Amino acid sequence: MAINKQHLVARLAPQLGGQRAATRALEAVLDTIVRAVVAGDAVTITGFGRFEAADRAARTGRNPQTGEFVQVPAHRAPAFRPGERFKDLVAERRALPGEGNSIRKDPKGTYTGPANAQSGPDAPAAA
Repeated sequence: MAINKQHLVARLAPQLGGQRAATRALEAVLDTIVRAVVAGDAVTITGFGRFEAADRAARTGRNPQTGEFVQVPAHRAPAFRPGERFKDLVAERRALPGEGNSIRKDPKGTYTGPANAQSGPDAPAAA
């Protein structure tokens, strides 16, 4: 299921005191990110990712309907690079915390290293 803005607002509403407050908060965050990227700044949200503008070089493309070659001019495009924690959660290298718990940090005592890492007396020596 794809989640749209309306779904996000509905999920945020209980935490923010209603639909109106959730809508304002979501729109404020999105507006701030878009304005910063348009101004040439990168927006980094630790553990989530980085929003930035990427310069795309001019290139030769192909019209998929006609097969004709076309020149695509150089341009700037928005780009998102997911953070390490986000990638680990999606790849299931970390367990997703239960509903109501923050995805931003692990509970105390939880190992957050790579899933295939070994530690302890039986682990191979580090080179």
